[in-house]
Amino acid sequence: MDGESHSSLWSKLGSLFSGKSSEDHLEQAIREAQQEGELKAEESSMLLSILSLDELQAQDIMTPRIDIEALPSGTPIMEAASAIVETGYTRLPVFRETRDNIIGVVHAKDLLGSLTHPEERNNPVDSIMGQPFFVPETKIASELLQEFRTKKNHLAIVVDEYGGTSGLATIEDLLEVIVGDIDDEHDTPEEADIRPMEEGRYELSGRAALSELTEVGISLESDDVDTIGGYLSVDAGHVPQKGEEFRIAGWLFTITEADAKQIHTILAQREE
Repeated sequence: MDGESHSSLWSKLGSLFSGKSSEDHLEQAIREAQQEGELKAEESSMLLSILSLDELQAQDIMTPRIDIEALPSGTPIMEAASAIVETGYTRLPVFRETRDNIIGVVHAKDLLGSLTHPEERNNPVDSIMGQPFFVPETKIASELLQEFRTKKNHLAIVVDEYGGTSGLATIEDLLEVIVGDIDDEHDTPEEADIRPMEEGRYELSGRAALSELTEVGISLESDDVDTIGGYLSVDAGHVPQKGEEFRIAGWLFTITEADAKQIHTILAQREE
């Protein structure tokens, strides 16, 4: 967006929002402005996404605990730098004993300073990490964005009602709600959770949402879990391992990859 169009958008925003404090009125005003040609489609979409931040919580946009890349306390600075390079993240949490005890966050720029001094490379990462920023799962997304701005912080540790680590939220997660996925040169393409195969079969990620499976004719419902991996684990009473099979709702589900904690991939085939 160039300077002129940016200024124009903010001018339109001022006109739209003037005297309209109700979110419903704002949404209606945005839609009417688009219909009347005062806003472009992409501008309208972005503004509506901003309004949606009031309806989302930190738990809706966070990276789940199981996917968090983190460093154990005492990790040498040189190893921490290697982890930064390998993951592509500029910030990594530091934990003591378990991920329920996050004690700090290390930033790539702080590592660079130490790496220029050979005598510091084997120092523990604890010596240069910053304080973690904790928020509850129920923190409203729009409030979290404001706190990121005021605290000049880009990463928050999301905790559950018992104080355990639930996940990790970043300012990028919030911006992606507004403008869509943000990929950089270090991001690798994510595999789809539902991958069609020959003869009407599907390879499913264990994290494929039950609601999305209806798109390929797999109808499963649960009040307790949201994913196919969770569904099969509940059905089995344990985390199923490679080779285990389940016949449910006219489908044969075969576990093709799993570890002790979760199902990674499943082969789904409709039964005749």
